[in-house]
Amino acid sequence: MSRIKVGLALFMVSSLVGSAFLASEVQDEAEIAWNNRRAEALPNGSMEEAPDAYFEGYVQALVDMHYYEYKVVVTVKDRKVWLANLPKNQLIAQSIITFVKDVPGVKEVHVMNGVPPKELKDREDYVYRPEVGGVWFPQTTELFQPLIANPRQVTYSLGYRFGDKVIGDHVAAVSLGDDFPIYRWLEVFCWEGDLQIGIEAGVWSVFNLDVKGMNIAGGTELVNTDYYVGIPLTYAINRWSFRWRVYHISSHLGDEFLVNHPGYDRRNPSMESMDFFTSYQINDHVRVYIGPGWVMHSDRSFSYKHYYIEYGAEFRFFGTRFRKQKLHGAFFLAGHVENWQFQNMDFNGTYVLGYEFSKLQGVGRKMRLFVEYHHGFSDEGQFQKRRTSFGAVKGSWGF
Repeated sequence: MSRIKVGLALFMVSSLVGSAFLASEVQDEAEIAWNNRRAEALPNGSMEEAPDAYFEGYVQALVDMHYYEYKVVVTVKDRKVWLANLPKNQLIAQSIITFVKDVPGVKEVHVMNGVPPKELKDREDYVYRPEVGGVWFPQTTELFQPLIANPRQVTYSLGYRFGDKVIGDHVAAVSLGDDFPIYRWLEVFCWEGDLQIGIEAGVWSVFNLDVKGMNIAGGTELVNTDYYVGIPLTYAINRWSFRWRVYHISSHLGDEFLVNHPGYDRRNPSMESMDFFTSYQINDHVRVYIGPGWVMHSDRSFSYKHYYIEYGAEFRFFGTRFRKQKLHGAFFLAGHVENWQFQNMDFNGTYVLGYEFSKLQGVGRKMRLFVEYHHGFSDEGQFQKRRTSFGAVKGSWGF
C-alpha cells in the first residue's frame, strides 16, 4: 500500500509542477507577448550586427542539431530565411518551420522547392547536396504518432481510477513501455515518404486499492498484468501516416488476487495479432485514424474471435510557447473506440482531456496530464468480456 501511496504522491507532485509552469507564465505574460521566442539561442543583442552569412550558419546549426537526419538547408538574406529539402512528412516539416520562426532575429520564413532565390544562386550546389538514404536509431519523433486515447498505447503512465465496476471502486493503474526505432529509410517508394521499422514493448498493471472481505496484507492487491511486445512498420508522407504491426499480448492474474479469491477459474488470455492503421492529419489541430485488425492465434482457455476494428480522433488547441521553461504546451481532447468480434462488435470507448508539454512543437517526447472516461468493456485480461465504466486522473510520459 505504501508504494501505491508514494506513486500517487509523485503524480500529485507532477501535477503541481505543471501548475507551476502555468503560474510562472501568467506572471510574465506581458514579457512573453513581446518576446515569445527561442531565447535560449544566444544572449540578447548578440545577433543585431551579425552579417547574413554568420546568421545563416547559426540557424543551420540549430536545425541540424534537432533535425539532423533530414538535411534541411537554410539560406538567409536580410534576416529572411528560406528552407529547402524539407521532409515530405507534413507534421515534421511544420515543426521545423515553427522551430525556425522562434529563433531570435528571424523576420520571415519561406519554403522553397529545392531552388534558392536568384540572388542566392551560389548556394545551389549546397541546396542539392546528397541526401542520406537512412538513419539508424532515429530519436526526434515517430512517423506514426501515438494514439493518445488508446488505453493500450505503449507509454509510461500512472493514474488513479474510480468507479470501475470490474476491478474496484478505487484502482491504481500503472504502465511501463516504450518503442525503439531501429532504422528509418528516407524518401522511399514512388511517393518519396519515410519508412521505419522498430520494436516496442509494454506492461500494464492494475491494483485494487480498497479490497473488501478476505485480505492477506492490508488493503491493496495486484489484480491483473498484461505483457505486450510488437514490431511496427510505419510509413509517412505529407499528412498521411500508416502503421502495420504484428504483436503478442498475454495477461496474468495477480498473486494477491488469486490468494484473495481461492478457487477462481483462472484462464490464459494470450494472442498473436496484426493490424493496419491509417492516420490523416487534417490540419495542425485535428487528426483522425482507423485500423482493422486480425487475431491470428489465441489460447484455447480464452478464445478470441478473429477480427476487430479501432478508430478515433484527436484535437489540439490553445498551443503556447513557455519561454522560460523552453517548452511548448497545448490542450488536447481525444477519443478512441474499439469494436471486437469476441465482444459482439459492441462499442468500447475511451475519452481523454488534458494538457501536454514537449520540447519541440508538434513532435518528440511529451509529458501529459489528463482526465479519462471509459465506457464499454474492461481492458484487463480475462475480465475483457465484462462491462464497466469509470473515470480516471492520469499522467503519462513518452511519445
